[in-house]
Amino acid sequence: MSTLAVVVLNWNGLADTRALLPTLAACRLPPGWTLETIVVDNGSTDGSAAAIAAEFPEVAVLPLAENRRFAAGNNHGLRHALARGADAVMLLNNDTRADPGLLEKLLMALDEDSAAGAAGPLIYHGAPSRRIWYAGGALAPALGWSSHRGVRTLDHGQYRSLERTGYLTGCCLLARRAAWERVGLLDESYYIYAEDADWCLRARAAGLHLLFVPTARLWHEVSASSGAASPWKIYHRLRANAALFARHARGIGRLTWLPCFVAWQSALMGWLLLRGHAAAAMAVPRALADALAKRPAREAMP
Repeated sequence: MSTLAVVVLNWNGLADTRALLPTLAACRLPPGWTLETIVVDNGSTDGSAAAIAAEFPEVAVLPLAENRRFAAGNNHGLRHALARGADAVMLLNNDTRADPGLLEKLLMALDEDSAAGAAGPLIYHGAPSRRIWYAGGALAPALGWSSHRGVRTLDHGQYRSLERTGYLTGCCLLARRAAWERVGLLDESYYIYAEDADWCLRARAAGLHLLFVPTARLWHEVSASSGAASPWKIYHRLRANAALFARHARGIGRLTWLPCFVAWQSALMGWLLLRGHAAAAMAVPRALADALAKRPAREAMP
């Protein structure tokens, strides 16, 4: 038998994790596969770890003493899964709900493409929405650009083909054991954001393909406008992406990424100002200045 381990990171998110786990347990698996669910509790103070362990005895709960953020928290679960011999490991946000075919479709897609290292599903905004959050991704370091395809559009069947994609979101990323061992774990030097994109670029550099599997479906419990005008998110996403592109740009891209990136961020700043989000707009030049000066990321926005 082969084992798929699913790592769910929880931080003061008992209600979300409690809602996710039954949908995960209801997922089908291909013949010869078993499921191991691992919840890493990232230093919660809401009693999450004890409640999850009591309500879901089949789930392995790994409590951490403090919030180690996305990369380190998930890496704790990844190391546990790989040490126990998992044949594939999936990272899954706790604020999601799984379609019964999610795991089966992703594993089958990987089995069909020997050159593929990882796969991700079609992701909608919160159930029962048909509004798309992720339908594949574009990632071009030389242009200082990354984006979700299809974001905020309604699903009317436009994405139905299994295909290779530029990057997979860490909201739901399933990779073979060999891929985790070849590429490595998530890079914990990122304060927050871009850890998944960094892993995908390393996977691509290692010769692995990334698959978008639209028959595998997931719902992500965020609204279509969630975080659009959050100064904190804008600041940290910009800082993370600046580090990402500086690290991965190659050749002429070492000269082009920064001016392109500044242009994209200037357009974002203008868009925010036009909509009256001055605080969010001001996070853009603050983040750019801090990134260029190589100042540490800020825990909280001033």
